[in-house]
Amino acid sequence: MACVMILSLTATKFLNATPSTQIWNPSTDIQGVKSIHLGIDDYFSVSSNDTKPLAAPTDLGLTYGLFKNLEIGIDYFGCMVDPLFYNAKYGIVENEKMPFSIAVGGFNFGGTKDITDSNILYGVGAKNIGKIGRLSLGYYSGNDKVLINEVGTPAANGAIASFDKQVSDKVWAAIDYASGKSSYGTLSFGASYAFAPNTSVIFGYVIYNNQNLAGINNQFTTQLDINF
Repeated sequence: MACVMILSLTATKFLNATPSTQIWNPSTDIQGVKSIHLGIDDYFSVSSNDTKPLAAPTDLGLTYGLFKNLEIGIDYFGCMVDPLFYNAKYGIVENEKMPFSIAVGGFNFGGTKDITDSNILYGVGAKNIGKIGRLSLGYYSGNDKVLINEVGTPAANGAIASFDKQVSDKVWAAIDYASGKSSYGTLSFGASYAFAPNTSVIFGYVIYNNQNLAGINNQFTTQLDINF
């Protein structure tokens, strides 16, 4: 059922071939040089399943710190016809000389042309606000043949905003927002728990801005993250 349901949505973009992210949006974080990140992400609906069941193919992703400030990644979405997607990001972290962090990159390159290739480019900046947490703001633009609203009009651009906080050594929490009426436009929130210094799991919930998109249903997400 998962693959059948998700393929009906790919014309409006659901798949998210992720660089380093918050819950949904790309963050300014960058993998360290020669470090490897394994992510296993699942999204599935938990309400209205009698009328709008929705589950995405499991996303098995690898992100690699290629050079200082540069990461690249590849994602495999199980049971899709064209399952490989690619991402890359360049970023500079906040430091004594840099009052905020910045990142530019792209994701969801690959898949099937003009059907699943959202080809999203973005820029984002972030600022740590003392003990309050970190605020991120940015903008994205993608393939207007894929990122569309319920009547097929392009909805490929928008703002992104995130707030995240390291609550304790083991607990981190975040809330994301991406504007727009395509299926990339969402409000997401959740938290992670670190089982070990290199292993954590995120539990989150995704609410779509446009509830009129065919087959759309809000989703629960679990995201396992392991760093090597």
